[in-house]
Amino acid sequence: MGTTIIGSVDNSLAHSRRGKELGLVALAGLVTTIAYITSDFGRLQLENASLNDFLSRWPVLVVVLGLLLISHLTVRFTAGGADPMVLPMAALVHGIGFVMIARLSTRWAGLQMVWSVVAVAGFVLTLLIVERVGDLRRYQYTALALGVVLLLLPMVPGLGFSSGGARIWVNLGPINFQPGEFAKILLAIFFAAYLAERRDLIVEGHTKIFGVTLPELRHLGPILVAWAASVVVMVGEKDLGSSLLFFTLFVVMLWVATERVSFLVMGLVLFAGGATIAYNIFDHVQTRVDIWLNPWDQASGKGYQPIQALYGLAQGGMTGTGLGRGAPFAIPAGHNDFIFAAIGEEMGLLGTTAVLAAFALLVGAGMRTALRAQRDFEKLLAAGLTTIAAIQTFIIVGGVLRVVPLTGVTLPFMSYGGSSLVANYILLAILIRISDSTARSLHEVPDTQSVSERLVARKLRKQATASGTHAPSTEASP
Repeated sequence: MGTTIIGSVDNSLAHSRRGKELGLVALAGLVTTIAYITSDFGRLQLENASLNDFLSRWPVLVVVLGLLLISHLTVRFTAGGADPMVLPMAALVHGIGFVMIARLSTRWAGLQMVWSVVAVAGFVLTLLIVERVGDLRRYQYTALALGVVLLLLPMVPGLGFSSGGARIWVNLGPINFQPGEFAKILLAIFFAAYLAERRDLIVEGHTKIFGVTLPELRHLGPILVAWAASVVVMVGEKDLGSSLLFFTLFVVMLWVATERVSFLVMGLVLFAGGATIAYNIFDHVQTRVDIWLNPWDQASGKGYQPIQALYGLAQGGMTGTGLGRGAPFAIPAGHNDFIFAAIGEEMGLLGTTAVLAAFALLVGAGMRTALRAQRDFEKLLAAGLTTIAAIQTFIIVGGVLRVVPLTGVTLPFMSYGGSSLVANYILLAILIRISDSTARSLHEVPDTQSVSERLVARKLRKQATASGTHAPSTEASP
């Protein structure tokens, strides 16, 4: 049903939000620039590098800063009513992560710059293509099918291969990527559409087991298919992090849709049971847990990285050793799985706290978007996408700090890697689109026609002019 544009609604709020966003993005860019300069001067002093070497590293920073500006301009012209906190917080953690990657390797910095270009291109295209986020609801089963296929793709002989003990990679010619990073977005779209459509049937229930009312199996069937796929990921691909991420996404979205604590409790029980069974059956799960409990008691040396991460954090203390003046090279995976430890060494407790605060603000903005959303699908999708970012951050930071067993997931926007960066920028674009859609629904900003709607209206006017009739009036659709 179309929405009526209220005459009193103007663009002042949109201008205000975009002005705040520009200021925060500029601040994120300034922090990134200062950190980059500080890191390079510290490295130059320790390595006695030449000034030419210093200047040769600047183009990659200029490109990254330019991408931040492009991202802001895209939001300004395509989603003027969106929350002004979402993009700047992502820009800040992306910038700090890039500085640390550049600190560790010029080659990695160049590759991360290329992936940043691809990621921002995906961000821009998502905002241009997904003009009305409600349109995604029509593709729920397509999203389910593609999501499951992507999850299982690494198990296909000749395509998938193992790295770091987990079979989560796919090789397509010169490109290696993790299809699971994109599967999480597709499954979130499916869960949101399916639960919004069948929420009442699931809540109603027909069978009671141990006091918990369960719906008919046919209403939970497609969701169980997605859950079973996450179990296959754990068993067949030995990817504990992705399996935990998908299972948490499944439970949280079901809980948000039904508002029944019984589903949350049931999910926790299933997780505890599954974790116990996995520990007793799979050697790699036992190894992860043993390393978590006592990394020093590993004769095979598999606890080396967690130990080095702890030493790095201890070395950093309150204020850190200083950017460019630490020894993050001692952590073999300091550019991806353990980038939080590398930041802790050179930026100290204050730096890591700032990073966690930025993630908390990003998650808070995502949940605010979910709470404000006026339609069930958008509310559930925003909650699901935010849950992905939050749980992924918790898993990797908790693993580094030994709060939970370490699993192979990336720290969103910060870790080195193209698949994660591209997927997270697409996730960010959808969140921004939902926020903008909500602002239009609440008449905080004018609900103007999208580009495709204007093209359709123009085509109808031309046809009407050619036939000598009046073209039907068009309204912006929700």
